[in-house]
Amino acid sequence: MLFLVGSGGFLGSVCRFLVQEWFVKATGSTFPWGTITANVLGSLIIGIVYAIVDKQGLFSQEIRLLVAVGFCGGFTTFSSFALDKFNMIKLGEFFPLMAYVSLSIILSLLMVWVGIAFVKIIS
Repeated sequence: MLFLVGSGGFLGSVCRFLVQEWFVKATGSTFPWGTITANVLGSLIIGIVYAIVDKQGLFSQEIRLLVAVGFCGGFTTFSSFALDKFNMIKLGEFFPLMAYVSLSIILSLLMVWVGIAFVKIIS
């Protein structure tokens, strides 16, 4: 079990790093688009996994550990989210801070719902 969680976490962390790097290079912005994207996509993925496990039992315990606990745990970025917010407060960027917090929470919740709804539609 530890190997599965660790492997998923490794893959998720590498993917998060790549997403963040891509956004910095693509936008040149210091706004944390990569963190938002990782959190939103991770929420979608965990919503899909949850719905498949909950409703259909198609994923084994091992797949759930690899994807939901490992990958999503490594890919989503609550600690990075907290540090980003701290730095924005320190720089006095209050409007971007509110936009960042709002977008992250609303879009992540929405993507969990979309993931669950998606599985219901296709099954």
